[in-house]
Amino acid sequence: MVREITGTLLDAGKNKITENEFRKIIESKNRSYAGASVPAHGLFLTEIKYPDFL
Repeated sequence: MVREITGTLLDAGKNKITENEFRKIIESKNRSYAGASVPAHGLFLTEIKYPDFL
């Protein structure tokens, strides 16, 4: 999932998709709408923080 989100963020940074399109992709929870997966080289999840209200 992190790799797909990163690929989609790269698309947004390259102006291939808008902020609203990015938001819709994330909210859809459907990986098929996401950008290309980035390679796993050096990409890792180190921490997850949840809001206090959860």
